[in-house]
Amino acid sequence: MVGTDTSLRDLLRVPAGAVDVAALDPSATPGFPGKGKQDAPAQAELIEPRLSDLQERLYAAGREDSKAPRVLVILQGMDTSGKGGVIRHAIGMVDPQGIHLKAFKSPTAAELRHDFLWRIRKEVPQAGMIGIFDRSQYEDVLIGRVNQLVPIKEWKARYQQINDFEAELVSGGTRVIKCFLNISADEQKARLLERLDNPEKYWKYNPGDVDSRQKWDAYMEAYGDLLERCNPDSAPWYHIPSDRKWYRNWAVAQILLETLEQMDLAWPEADFDVAAERRRVEDS
Repeated sequence: MVGTDTSLRDLLRVPAGAVDVAALDPSATPGFPGKGKQDAPAQAELIEPRLSDLQERLYAAGREDSKAPRVLVILQGMDTSGKGGVIRHAIGMVDPQGIHLKAFKSPTAAELRHDFLWRIRKEVPQAGMIGIFDRSQYEDVLIGRVNQLVPIKEWKARYQQINDFEAELVSGGTRVIKCFLNISADEQKARLLERLDNPEKYWKYNPGDVDSRQKWDAYMEAYGDLLERCNPDSAPWYHIPSDRKWYRNWAVAQILLETLEQMDLAWPEADFDVAAERRRVEDS
């Protein structure tokens, strides 16, 4: 249970130093205040009004001030880990007009003519917005490495480039929430088979997911390196156990809530004479 002195961010923060992904439990439920899945809807109902209120304050601040803070949530994980589920169930708690969602696919020919961060920079959230990255700049130190798409020297240099980029975001007023959606190989297999068993889910199945699955160990090694090398206090990684969908969704929503609460958001002051405007409305 998340206590008064311990936040979920504290519990799920990936510790500094070397990371053995195999030692991270993808089925754990740290900090969940209920007894299990049956309590997840009630816990979501507790989060939603608070999260909605704070997101509206953030959005309102952005309407008034181009230098207002903003939030970037990065969802990174293996196929079927639940990036879409988090977006529907956790991010879905807030007003969509205050959300900027970008799903990064394989780079286009035009994007490949630029630095790998070029397409990322174009999608960072503006003032008052919550940006959601479904996959992110980290694809370029995962897929590029595992599939040997770029020289070793190049993908190794990208760790520091990403750190510099995220430090730039933070210094400009962006809170960065990086979520590693950790799913086990067995659970991924079950979810892939579920898609093949249900014609209504064929559209979600990608044969390429099996190709990536066959390189599981290489991906886990790559994830371990990026969790170690790109984990500063200013833009930390959170380990989100994702074998249990209900916990995954609750955890991301709770971390977002805690982040917004820490920002001490206030409603913008009126830039007009409230009493005078009230009289004008009453007389209209």
